[in-house]
Amino acid sequence: MTDGDRGPNSFSREAWARNAAAYETIRTMPFNGELAAGTLRQDRFRHYIVQDAHYLIGFGRALSLAAAKAPDPDGIVQFSRAAQDAIVVERALHGGFFRDYGIGPETFAGTPLTPACHHYVSYLLATAYAEPFEVLCAALLPCFWIYKAVGDDIFARAVADNPYRAWIDTYAGEEFAAAVAGMIAATDRAAEQASPGTLARMHDAFTQATRLEWLFWDSAYRDAAWPL
Repeated sequence: MTDGDRGPNSFSREAWARNAAAYETIRTMPFNGELAAGTLRQDRFRHYIVQDAHYLIGFGRALSLAAAKAPDPDGIVQFSRAAQDAIVVERALHGGFFRDYGIGPETFAGTPLTPACHHYVSYLLATAYAEPFEVLCAALLPCFWIYKAVGDDIFARAVADNPYRAWIDTYAGEEFAAAVAGMIAATDRAAEQASPGTLARMHDAFTQATRLEWLFWDSAYRDAAWPL
């Protein structure tokens, strides 16, 4: 993309197009198909929900660092609120499943991060510390956008009495949609003034985070753990 090609939403459009095949792989992977059908084994979802709760702590930290790097007050407020939502709002969602599955604070604290979760969190935090604001936005965006796209897709085909309805409704809901739209807009604004080199790093970050989204769900489906 050249400077002359840039316009509103140009980064997000191109980033999604470059990773459309990866998204389709995510959309159709067994974890999400069985989640929509309500047939996903409870132990697989339990694995996922515990690791997701661990992930959101790291995600919240990365969002807080994005707030600190934001170039204007509106960005500070936006990313600070996103960090709060990651820790407080989504914790309520996880808390309901934790109660259903009998997962207490000690059990949660004693469950280590899987390789996939550790990799994703470490990648986001490394990006937050080492990369400029623009690249960090691109690395954070797939978690918002892919969850929204997957949530909408699952909502459209989910069975009525789905045991995972609370999860489905959260990510297909209007509040999350507004947060995703805000994140896309913030990333596009950051890309508008980015140098060609920074823009290339933004695309690399978006692609890497997209891969890690797939890895996270795949890991939960396979109940992947450390081999040693």
